[in-house]
Amino acid sequence: MRHIAPALLCFLFATSFATAQSQPDHLTEFLKKYLGEPYPPFELEQATRYSSVFVDLKDDRTKEVIVYLTGRGWCGSGGCRMLILAPEGTSFKIIAETTITRLPIRVLATKSNGWHDITIMVAGGGIQPGYEAVLSFDGKTYPSNPSVPPAHPLAGKVRGVIVLPVTAEEGPVY
Repeated sequence: MRHIAPALLCFLFATSFATAQSQPDHLTEFLKKYLGEPYPPFELEQATRYSSVFVDLKDDRTKEVIVYLTGRGWCGSGGCRMLILAPEGTSFKIIAETTITRLPIRVLATKSNGWHDITIMVAGGGIQPGYEAVLSFDGKTYPSNPSVPPAHPLAGKVRGVIVLPVTAEEGPVY
């Protein structure tokens, strides 16, 4: 077994057990308000759903939320929308909204401007072959499009943990 630094081990443990089943109702309420009323033609084709995980992206013992939205209104040939939310009282504020993302979503041991780097898969929509893209925090947000700079393909092996796997469970928004 490889040696894992104690800080990384704590990070991996802290992020490994928060799933869609354990999320508070206020996340669903926030998403309903943020996303607005459902657009019936899209909802009839494929309802808006989401997967989420609470993870401490700043190592400050406050868990942010990574949300992966699916449904006709949030996905295209390149992927779906990802939100990164920070708690704000009993609600949340949006830290980032990233388009054309695909699962899995991985939180890396590396950091930029005090926040953990994140990787997502980029594929489809003309991007072949697919690749793992690194999203780094710039001091205010993460990149909104993983297929253009400042996002970039992952080079080499970087430690991290998959927080939303390809098989992530989804809950309904509407």
